[in-house]
Amino acid sequence: MRFAIHTLGCKVNQYESQAMEELLLARGHTLVPFEAQAEAYIINSCTVTATSDKKSRQALRQVRRRAPEAIIALCGCYPQVSPAQASALEADLIGGTGDRQGFLTLLEELAQDRKRQVVLDDPFRRKTFEVLPAGGLEGRTRAMLKAEDGCTNFCTYCIIPYARGAVRSLPLDQAAEEAARLAGAGYRELVLTGIELSGYGRDLPGRPSLAALIERVCQAAPGLRVRLGSLEPRTVTEEFCHRLAALPNLCPHFHLSLQSGCDTVLARMGRKYTTQEYLQAAALLRAAFDRPALTTDLIVGFPGETEEEFQTTLAFLPGCGFARMHIFPYSRRQGTPAAAMPNQISNEEKAKRAHRASAVAQTMERDWLRQWVGQTIPVLFEEEKEGAWRGYGPQYMEVRVQGEDLHNRILPVTITAAGSEMLYGQYQEEEKG
Repeated sequence: MRFAIHTLGCKVNQYESQAMEELLLARGHTLVPFEAQAEAYIINSCTVTATSDKKSRQALRQVRRRAPEAIIALCGCYPQVSPAQASALEADLIGGTGDRQGFLTLLEELAQDRKRQVVLDDPFRRKTFEVLPAGGLEGRTRAMLKAEDGCTNFCTYCIIPYARGAVRSLPLDQAAEEAARLAGAGYRELVLTGIELSGYGRDLPGRPSLAALIERVCQAAPGLRVRLGSLEPRTVTEEFCHRLAALPNLCPHFHLSLQSGCDTVLARMGRKYTTQEYLQAAALLRAAFDRPALTTDLIVGFPGETEEEFQTTLAFLPGCGFARMHIFPYSRRQGTPAAAMPNQISNEEKAKRAHRASAVAQTMERDWLRQWVGQTIPVLFEEEKEGAWRGYGPQYMEVRVQGEDLHNRILPVTITAAGSEMLYGQYQEEEKG
């Protein structure tokens, strides 16, 4: 069976799509691009915003028009949260965020009998972590390993806990085994990811910490660069930083979710930290690591956010010295407490605030990049793009150089110039790492 997968949303979705690719390939099926002709198409959906739902529906309808005889399977967070809406679509198979192995077995059976099926469970009844193969397709330089699923934060703007259920974790031994396997398969970098990575281990015997997971993975694959997914600021303690700073293959790049730089807005969002606690976490990381990259997410125009509160956020940001920010206008998501809050901000005003915040973010990013001019850093090269080879340094800064056949190599690069979003340099023919 020729199959294709289209993925929307976060790194966890990307990981799960790669796992489904590997499982189907192992069963003897053939992967083709999503734009090609196939017997089966899988749409792995996102539901973090109403726009995400719309994109999932559009992808499904476009495939149905293009390939009316093909099997179309829809899975992921959208049908898990909105089963009635998903069931109304012209999908042959509808699944949620659990039991990907069973979902693929049903897909294979559909190729024989074409009997439409909807298989959705209650995510809050899931008690164990579904182990899926980590990695990706041959030739990729960076692999992902999902070590945790589920979330119990219940931020007032977020629907994802209802799509994923409670925290479930990959046992330490299995995480270490997967890391070693990926290193042996030729990957050079591993991204540890999860829905609420900071919640890792609370469901396992002995409640191993996130720091314990990172140590085991780094030690199991010492030749592999290890990068972390998003962290909650309250995870960052002196002990956490001390333990991680002792790991030479851990990338000093930390994505600390912020969402707002104003305490009153953070309280309405249901975030479990203050701006002062956030600054303390950032200071601990900077004290433990040499020039770590701090990146973050920011939501502007949250319900009830006054101009004064937004000004407070703008004033807070420069002190954080972010290397990069992802800025999102608040998206009203039905089914969340924030959707019913009074004083919703107009789309026009949200767009204006996003533009103002972006100006601050761009200044910080330019300042961050300029400090690397004249420095030599190890870069993992991924692909040739626009006549140059593109790769990433440990702090996840994009670097471009002129060269040939640099794929999947880690080379020292002397930075010669900084642009607004990336660095440029010259590499040395001496492979390290």
